[in-house]
Amino acid sequence: MEIQEQHIIDKLRSGDESGLRLLFDLYYSPLSVFAFKYFDSFEKAEDVVQEVFIDLWEMKRFKNFTGSVKSYLFTAVKNNSLKQIQKDKRFRFEDIENLSYKIIEDKFESQELEARKERLYKEIELLPLQSKKVFEAIVFERLKYADIAVELNISVNTVKTHYSRALKHLRSSMDILIMIMLA
Repeated sequence: MEIQEQHIIDKLRSGDESGLRLLFDLYYSPLSVFAFKYFDSFEKAEDVVQEVFIDLWEMKRFKNFTGSVKSYLFTAVKNNSLKQIQKDKRFRFEDIENLSYKIIEDKFESQELEARKERLYKEIELLPLQSKKVFEAIVFERLKYADIAVELNISVNTVKTHYSRALKHLRSSMDILIMIMLA
């Protein structure tokens, strides 16, 4: 363990918050850059890093600490990032997205489904304006959530919410069409 790290650990063990501040100042930026490789926004990466520092302080994980603080922090950020990704997966719509691509690109090519295609476009036109923009950007322009968020000046989670609402609306009004197309 480096002398600087040992000094910081000693401060933390004695309950001195300045030790946490020193640790934060030393590792916050590199940890945030490291965490960014797991996410599509730097803010999310920073949130994960901040949670690691909060957990370190609140759980007093430094009391019986041995080893490298740097290694511990990077491992904790990696593990928390992977946990956050798993948690976020519940809110991802990739399967629905892939289904919608398949429906729109592959199945609408036949003449038999041309009338249904027109019906779908009419239903898309009935969507609320923001949901319609998001849906069209994802399905027709194949833009990523982050790109749409920047373009519409909204958060990525808001993009996901609008997309989910659009799909829900289209599913409810088009479930017969989808059932026929999946058969």
